[in-house]
Amino acid sequence: MKIVRVEHQGAAHWGQLEDQTVYLTGGVTGARTGESVALSAVRLLPPAEPTKIVCVGRNYLDHIKEMGNDTGNLPTEPGIFLKGPNALAEPGSTVDYPAWTDNFHFEGELALVIGQQARDLTPDTALAAVLGYTCALDLTARDKQKSDLQWFRAKAADRFCPLGPWLETQLDPTDLRVQTRINGETRQDGRTSHMIFDVVQILVYLTRFVTLEPGDVVLTGTPEGVGPLQKGDRVEVEVQGIGVLETLIG
Repeated sequence: MKIVRVEHQGAAHWGQLEDQTVYLTGGVTGARTGESVALSAVRLLPPAEPTKIVCVGRNYLDHIKEMGNDTGNLPTEPGIFLKGPNALAEPGSTVDYPAWTDNFHFEGELALVIGQQARDLTPDTALAAVLGYTCALDLTARDKQKSDLQWFRAKAADRFCPLGPWLETQLDPTDLRVQTRINGETRQDGRTSHMIFDVVQILVYLTRFVTLEPGDVVLTGTPEGVGPLQKGDRVEVEVQGIGVLETLIG
């Protein structure tokens, strides 16, 4: 099932998407209200209302290599950083190239949205805590990532996390193709089976330290092929079984 969050008649609504029709619901997991609207008649919103966005860095070996990091000692636990809800951006929207960076990069990723409060998950219970899966664009000011004490400016600035277009609830995240295209040219092409830490391992690890709340977002890392963006670029992140997240760089 595809769950969408849309703007309709000036208000945000949750719904279920079937055959280009949005059936509005009473909340993210609520029953249908009886009202429906064509997908073309609404504006898609990020399909999550998080208290936090937890991100995993350097989770693909080839990405570690391309960033010039030592591959002789692979990480023994996930590398975590945070974005705030301020970082969310709508599917199909424009993100302005920040005036304060000269090296603005794209990173396409599989993301998941939490459906229930989760703490101390186990391998057997981890996936049950996931409401659905979606596409994410982890935008990065690469120069600030290198210069700052932490990655706050580099990763967590306003609109640095386009998310969408919707949640797919019935998906096996084990071996999905993750692609990023810039102006139609494929720049990233990986599979989630190449992750160093898979979705279950990530969730078990995170919930040892923090409680994940319903609506929280987890980004799982990016494959190799990251690179700089220019004004006017059209970015497409496609995850197998979900769809395409499109972002224009203004």
